[in-house]
Amino acid sequence: MLRWYRSILVFLLSFWLCLAPCRSLAQQTTRRLILKDGSYQIVSKYEIQGDRVHYYSEERAEWEDVPESLIDWDATNRYERDRASGKMSPEGQALNKEMEAERQQEEALSPHVALGLRLPPEGGVYALDTYLSEPELLPLEQNNGEVNRQVGRNVLRSAINPLSGSKRTIELAGPRAKIQVHALLPTIYIDLEPIAEQDENAAAESETRKAEANAGEADKPAELPWDRFQIVRVQVKGDKRIVAAIKTAVLGKSHSEEEAIPATAEQFGEGWVKLTPKAPLPPGEYALAEMLGKQGMNSYVWDFGVHPDAPANLAVIKPEKTKSQAPVREPELLKKRN
Repeated sequence: MLRWYRSILVFLLSFWLCLAPCRSLAQQTTRRLILKDGSYQIVSKYEIQGDRVHYYSEERAEWEDVPESLIDWDATNRYERDRASGKMSPEGQALNKEMEAERQQEEALSPHVALGLRLPPEGGVYALDTYLSEPELLPLEQNNGEVNRQVGRNVLRSAINPLSGSKRTIELAGPRAKIQVHALLPTIYIDLEPIAEQDENAAAESETRKAEANAGEADKPAELPWDRFQIVRVQVKGDKRIVAAIKTAVLGKSHSEEEAIPATAEQFGEGWVKLTPKAPLPPGEYALAEMLGKQGMNSYVWDFGVHPDAPANLAVIKPEKTKSQAPVREPELLKKRN
């Protein structure tokens, strides 16, 4: 009987020891590793491994390393003591304010569009898609019969506004875009470099449209400088796609003929424009077009398709890992040796 009780006690003790690290890890809060250059890393846990510090980054949701010699341990420990006591030093308060300002600036330049998913700070054009029940951002590239690989806000522009009595079309090669969106109601996010001259022209066009609207001669709202983007339905004809036709009458007044999709445009974050269709898009081919005021339409468009049954896209931005997706085997927190 004594041997049986002893076995039970050994089992319970072993079980408690296995749970202890899990409880200690669950109780850990985020902390800062302050570097000697004044910067810091937000971490949930760390350990010293020889001449390096191995830590789990809360910002990037992955394990990283930094030379131990770069850590300002006095500042790190002082900050933790102040935070634990609830009495932040002037340096700690200044650091908190700096951190909050940086967070707000980062959120403005790289705002969240879904849980764990944010727009890149370098800008560009992206479609928010959902594939296999997971949100993802699809980078859209400019296309004018061939793919023009542009990075971030740098874009190509070539206004198409023909001479009187002529007609030109914007055509894309191939019957299908390389990027295929699976969601029927995708949101487009745009952050391109400023175009001072074209913005002035768009503003002048806006004033003209306002005057026409007041006179009852137009039913379109005024076009704002940032509100110059449209989603258009692309017509597939054989091995090419027709985005729009630009026609000019004999008297010289030109207009574009495209199937514009009703959408809501709003400013989003710092420099971003959020363009959302007002209704689900029927499966087919589409393009994001940039209207350049009196200059006409930019012939370089961002093309994409909408097909729920399309295969996965190769180049996508996926959500960051959440804390629950952190690696299971995690080193215990080790205090710095004196």
